[in-house]
Amino acid sequence: MTPAELSQALHAVLTSAVDDGALPLDPAAVPATVSVERPRSREHGDWATNVALQLAKRAGVPPRTLADLLAERLRGVAGVAGVDVAGPGFLNITLDTAAAGELARTVVEAGESYGRNATLAGERINLEFVSANPTGPIHIGGVRWAAVGDSLARLLQASGAEVVREYYFNDHGAQIDRFARSLLARARGEDAPEDGYGGQYIADIAQQVMADAAAAGEPDPLTLPDAEAQEAFRRRGVELMFGEIKAKLAEFRVHFDVYFHEDALHESGAVERAVARLRELGHIFEADGATWLRTTEFGDDKDRVIVKSDGNAAYIAGDLAYYLDKRERGFDRAIIMLGADHHGYIGRMMAMCAAFGDTPWTNLEILIGQMVNLVKDGQPVRMSKRAGTVVTIDDLVDAVGVDAARYALARSSTDTTIDLDLDLLARASNDNPVHYVRYAHARTAAIGRNAAELGVRREDGFDPAQLDHPSENALLAAIGDFGRVVAQAAQLREPHRVARYLEELAAAYHKWYDQNRRVLPMGDEEVTDVHRTRLWLNDATRQVLANGLGLLGVSAPERM
Repeated sequence: MTPAELSQALHAVLTSAVDDGALPLDPAAVPATVSVERPRSREHGDWATNVALQLAKRAGVPPRTLADLLAERLRGVAGVAGVDVAGPGFLNITLDTAAAGELARTVVEAGESYGRNATLAGERINLEFVSANPTGPIHIGGVRWAAVGDSLARLLQASGAEVVREYYFNDHGAQIDRFARSLLARARGEDAPEDGYGGQYIADIAQQVMADAAAAGEPDPLTLPDAEAQEAFRRRGVELMFGEIKAKLAEFRVHFDVYFHEDALHESGAVERAVARLRELGHIFEADGATWLRTTEFGDDKDRVIVKSDGNAAYIAGDLAYYLDKRERGFDRAIIMLGADHHGYIGRMMAMCAAFGDTPWTNLEILIGQMVNLVKDGQPVRMSKRAGTVVTIDDLVDAVGVDAARYALARSSTDTTIDLDLDLLARASNDNPVHYVRYAHARTAAIGRNAAELGVRREDGFDPAQLDHPSENALLAAIGDFGRVVAQAAQLREPHRVARYLEELAAAYHKWYDQNRRVLPMGDEEVTDVHRTRLWLNDATRQVLANGLGLLGVSAPERM
């Protein structure tokens, strides 16, 4: 019996109790999905639910009275071995061995779909992440968002949402001008401007801009007047830099559905349309020669200038236009992932959302990620060989590879600063989390290959009652928890929950196999249903490990 099937059984018990009058509850109050979770102690059963506590007040009965009613009826459900009422009204449920063991077959037959759910079905979500300025290589903070953002997109899709991954291409503003001036200065053999960009990559791009102009038969940019020369380096330099960013993200297994150019907001009149909409809603006012948005009405600490007194749009004007554009494209929810230095940005963005008539934290979500520090040989890694001032995506991938990098960046809550030990992540040992999980998958694959050679075939027999050892109960319990973890990780926007779950599953699998629960016959031993049934459990573990690693964008190796 899977957790989903147990949830359905609980729903049926509740519905029948309401229908026959035993439970004085409005039928509409019966939850469509009854939540079940693993109890903290396995001595308390296989699954637990607090549904009696949730419904007791609405039913007008004490929680334990309702729990006793549900327990009595649930004991008659096929596959349920026992139900105990604990504390103020918790139900602790124990499945019979065969019902618990059936989960192995369910997982194998479900394959890649196991763990997927429909909790977010019907939602259209725009997920914006990374969005690094095209003025340099992606730094380590942006790499964290690449790993976490792509994993979150996979989780949201696994929970039924339609997700569009979007990259906001910031090709408008002062930082692009500084980038162009830096390229021009380097091409002339001069030092970068005081507020410009350094690093070897600036020299590389400057040389490429000149080489491309020569190859195309265009004038040498250095022979042009300053303004034209700077524009030549800006146009081609940004193109080259952004091309490299896209290539590096692709190598990191991150692909975007939409690359949205900031320039388009200003060129298309989107900013003016957004201001006009807010004016119609009565939230715009004029003061000191500028146009303001009255964000204090929606919880911001001060009103915001959106068009300055010189007629130029303020930075927030682009945010207004961009958010409205997303909503007009039909997205129910816009999720934006920002770095730690943007924490003060949240108030004005939520006020903007409310000003448009939307609901903050529903139509708009903002996730803030903390810093990443790299450590090698016990010392912090502070500078890139190529970028000079920051550690980049190449520095991390060159040190540990894409799989270890993605896993390590996704396995910690984004609320916390993380220190990545490059020596540990490159090591093939059990204290390296990504190796530990991927090795577990490789081990399941090796056992599957050996089983085939020895004639152990799943299709020749399956007796779930044979899976009666405590280590098998623990492994089945871990496997059964996968769907709940996926749904919760998607709902809470926390991919790290999947990584931590996989480590627990790998531990349960290694413990099971190390306790002499042999899949393979020894010597002249005859192949029996015990071997075949354990192969089902081995392969179910393999499937869940592969599905979970896939949600993190990490490969599941057949051999290591």
